[in-house]
Amino acid sequence: MTVLIIGGSGLLGTELVHRAASSDGPPAATYHSRPGDPGRAAWHHLDLRAPRRLEELLDTVAPAAVINATSGGADWAVTAEGGVRIAVAAAERGIRLVHVSSDAVFSGAGRDRYDESCLPDPLTPYGAAKAAAETAVRIVSPDGVVARTSLIIGNGLSAHEQLVHALADGSREGALFTDDIRCPVHVADLAAALWEITRSDAAGVFHLAGPDALSRYQLGELIARRDGLDPARLPSARRCDTGPPGGIDVRLDCRATQRKLNTRLRGARAFLRGVDRT
Repeated sequence: MTVLIIGGSGLLGTELVHRAASSDGPPAATYHSRPGDPGRAAWHHLDLRAPRRLEELLDTVAPAAVINATSGGADWAVTAEGGVRIAVAAAERGIRLVHVSSDAVFSGAGRDRYDESCLPDPLTPYGAAKAAAETAVRIVSPDGVVARTSLIIGNGLSAHEQLVHALADGSREGALFTDDIRCPVHVADLAAALWEITRSDAAGVFHLAGPDALSRYQLGELIARRDGLDPARLPSARRCDTGPPGGIDVRLDCRATQRKLNTRLRGARAFLRGVDRT
């Protein structure tokens, strides 16, 4: 089974490439700035703002499935329009699509938890771009998958882990919010679940996040303790007092998804208990 991993050089993409290479042999993967390990994948340069290049790549690789794990942030041309182009091009070629989305598509207003049936109501440009791409996938690729996830942690290189270290050593100003709630997931668990879904015939919306709902400050404390840092050095604040946009309390309900998977999605309290960063 030939799989093309779009965004293969990113945090999640690297783990997906590792997972694929360990099970089915080297996959095909894309990069924008720098390719990953040449021994683990066949690397192809791709700019999602260039639709003809995407189409040429799909025709050259001829994958049975595409995992879109790219992270374009709030760049509408990459995250929204790029996601739409992938969905359309994959559907035209009969390629199975697994699209990785985010809990940023939700506002956090008026719900305790968001299950797979909840429709997007984003507050940020990034959330809106992810929601637009989701909509395209669900319309043009009804046999495809939208997989929403939350804060990705696990190998010491994630943005949140780097922020915790920078705040603890004083090299960066800022604070971790005590009222900003998410459901962190380990990158290895997420990649395993995505690979399991890709190799199945499952379709629809899946929620792939950990069962522990934690504030960014609580998560920072766990990371600090794992890495031998002093949690007392982490500054805290309330997001509702500082005013940055975005949902404050966004908890993904993953119970329906978890019942369908063999892969167990661990909570942050479990995977940050020790010092292992794999």
